[in-house]
Order: sequence, then C-alpha cells, then structure tokens
Amino acid sequence: MQRATLEVADVIRAAADTFFNAGHKWITWMHVKVIRAILACRTPALGAHLDRCSQCEHQVISFNSCRNRHCPKCQANARNRWLEARQRDLLPVPYAHVVFTLPHQFGPLALRNKQALFDLLFRASAQTLLEVARDPRRLGGEIGFFAVLHTWNQKLLFHPHVHCVVPAGGLAADHSRWIPARRRFFLPKDVLAEVFRGKFLDGLEVLYAGGELDLSGALQSLANPKLFAALIRSVYSKDWVVYCKPPFRGAEHALRYLGSYTHRIAISNYRLTELRDGKITFRWRDSAHGNQQRLMTIPAEEFLRRFLLHVLPPGFVRIRYFGFFAHRRRTTLVPLCFALLARTTGSVVPMARPVWQCPLCGGAMIVIERLSRLQTLLRSPPAGQAKEGEKAL
Repeated sequence: MQRATLEVADVIRAAADTFFNAGHKWITWMHVKVIRAILACRTPALGAHLDRCSQCEHQVISFNSCRNRHCPKCQANARNRWLEARQRDLLPVPYAHVVFTLPHQFGPLALRNKQALFDLLFRASAQTLLEVARDPRRLGGEIGFFAVLHTWNQKLLFHPHVHCVVPAGGLAADHSRWIPARRRFFLPKDVLAEVFRGKFLDGLEVLYAGGELDLSGALQSLANPKLFAALIRSVYSKDWVVYCKPPFRGAEHALRYLGSYTHRIAISNYRLTELRDGKITFRWRDSAHGNQQRLMTIPAEEFLRRFLLHVLPPGFVRIRYFGFFAHRRRTTLVPLCFALLARTTGSVVPMARPVWQCPLCGGAMIVIERLSRLQTLLRSPPAGQAKEGEKAL
C-alpha cells in the first residue's frame, strides 16, 4: 500500500501549539505521549534499520516506528502478528459478530472513568453472551469468543462499543458434544440487549455505591444519589442497542473480517483528504444512508480534540478472550472442540503479503542491522533512497 499523502502527524504539526495553548484541563501525560510518538514515528528521531531483500539482496534503510497503539502507521504489523497467532484457534464452524453499544447518556461518565466503565462494558457484554448461550431455550452450550473495544464512530465522536466474534455453537454442559447454532440465527438480540442492560446497570450501581467513580467537574451533580438514580431510570426505560449479524461461513472469513477491527484506531491516514486554512477534511461512512462515503471538514484543533478522546488508559487491554477461548482454559478446551468437530488442527489462513516488500522484486525484506539515532543521522541512505524511510517493524 502506498503512503498516504496526508497524515495525522501533519495535522498535529499544524494545530498542536494552538490546541495545547487553549489549556484543556483534561489533557494528561498520556495524551502528550501519544502526540510525541506520532510525530517521531518513522523519522530519524527513533533510529533506523537496514533491510535486505530475501530474494534479490536489495538493501534499504528504513526509519523505526513508535509502536504506539494509537499511531495510524503502526497497526499493520501488529494486526498480522495477531492474525497469525489466532490461526491455531480457528474452529471449522460459522462465526457470528455481536456488537454491544454503551448508551450515549453514559458518554460523559465514561470519558471521566474510562478504566472502570470500559472494564464494566467488557464484563457485562461477556457475561451476557455466556449466560444467554447457556440457556437451554437458546443454544444450551458453553461458548468462546474474543472481544475488541472501540470508542469512536465515523465522525471521531465518543461512542464506546465492543465487537465480539463468536463461533456459532458451543460445548455441551458435560463437554461430550458440540452444539451447532441454527444456520441463520445465533442468539436473539432482543434478549441480549435486555440482559446486557441489566448487568451493566447493576455493575454501575455497585461502582457508584463503592465510591469508585470520579464525579468531579461537570459530573458533580451525579454525586447526589437522587440524580444518579434518575439517570439510571432514564436509560433503563430505553431500548439498548445490540447488533447481531447472522453467522457467516468459514473461520478464515471470520479472522479476515476481525482483522479489520482488532488493531483499528480512531482514524487512519487514508481517510484524510485535505488540510487547508487551519481545517482538516476527512472521509466518513454514513451508515444511516446505505454506508455512503461523505466528506466532513472541521477545524484542525477540533480534529485533535476528537482524536485524543480515544486515548486509552495506561496498560488497558482492548482485546480480551472469554469462555473456552479464555487464556486459562484455551489449552484444554480448544483441542476438545477440534476433536468433537472431527478435526485435529486448526484451519490455515493464507496470510496477507508481507507489510514490507522489496520495491524491485516483491520479496520479503529482512532486518540485518539496527541503527541508533546518531548512526542514522551520520549515515546517509543509499543513492535513490531519500524517501525510503516509511516502513517500520
């Protein structure tokens, strides 16, 4: 894939000074760390490495990446490594995609309490799937799945939701057989939404009663138990959104499908189209009108504000595993699933081409030497390689 002509780093360079001088009180060291990482990514500031083609011996010097999980440039290799690791767990069954969305009324509370609310979102959605799937009236089996947190919508606004990918079936209670889901139906979304609502609100009330929520600033009114109870009643009276797509065939399809979700960030460089007069224009997909591609133009400072809304707490795990895919159970239950499905090994998914390919023959490039920042500044790239610094490991 060719380099994007416009990058998030360009927007940062154009608007960061004005943005930070505005004195936003919610900015923390984590936001500053993300900004610095994106600016340094694939520049001499992080050093470089010398690559050699595994086929034609062509050599190229490339700048290192920052490896920050919020950086638009650093996700392709991380995604490929994740996909490769997941190949051995692919079950030869259809897979379902279920999405649990947090009501917008909880947006300000979640922004102030990311760690607590995101953990609760994961826990409530996972418990919902496991409980409804065990119900003999639904599937009557023990399921496994992995879940990925996203916190944005197409306009970069705060919109926390969890994507879950689930093999459409499960183990019987005594682990003696595999129970397949119906071909065009996995679990009833209305039931999932109702159970999810109850579990999330119960968990939220426990956090509130234990004094574990930050209710400072604009949320100070919620410190009044009556006003907090009124918020709970208002969201309980509404229908919660749970999306449940009919199972699609094939584990390979499922993994490729999730590959586009697992390491996605709020916006990629390829969605940016123009930076002019202090305003940035980007593409967004209008799901309300047949997923039409549209353009949005906003001030660069507003773009940075929206982008930084999605910085995760330090150490927060955004891809989690549950049921028979949980780390402590995977080694025993996944082989059992394969045995019950009359398979001994997982499906082999053809991996994407190497992210860094030889510009001459297309072969995979291999690192043969690493260069420090000082070495990078002292050592000029080979002739004709002035712009060959765009790849990182």
